[in-house]
Amino acid sequence: MKDKDTFLSPSSGQIKLIRVAQEISGFINEDSQSKYRLIVGTDSNGVNGNKSSDFVTAIIVYRIGKGGRYFWKKNNGGKVYHTLRDRIHQEVALSLQCAQNILDRLKPLMKTSEPSYDFQIHIDVGQNGPTREMIKEVVGMVRGNGFKAMIKPESYAASTVADKYT
Repeated sequence: MKDKDTFLSPSSGQIKLIRVAQEISGFINEDSQSKYRLIVGTDSNGVNGNKSSDFVTAIIVYRIGKGGRYFWKKNNGGKVYHTLRDRIHQEVALSLQCAQNILDRLKPLMKTSEPSYDFQIHIDVGQNGPTREMIKEVVGMVRGNGFKAMIKPESYAASTVADKYT
């Protein structure tokens, strides 16, 4: 996908980020009594070394206990990531950038000034496997930017939804 501002939705097809924000606000505003989670997560394919990696970022709005919607986009990394650490850092950076972009577009659309959702960044790292060494640093990156960080097995936006499209 060439346009960095374009996402895919299983229900709406190809849409711009502003429309993603409109769909999220409409989904939240149609049942404002429910509780919501707004989640961003990124995954990449496992190519280290000679090939550039593709990154998929997912935005999920989840009406707790009642289902949700998701949107995703694929970015070609455009560069070679020689280490897992470099790729994970890029995943987190893309998630943080997307989170800020969606919030900037979403806030003016909401009926109330108080957010009616819990905002999370899902990181594709966990206690098992080679990424366990990175947990503190990438969680620190997310928290340092003012977001709540979730890791495996709770990081389904990155490890399940985004992973589906890498």
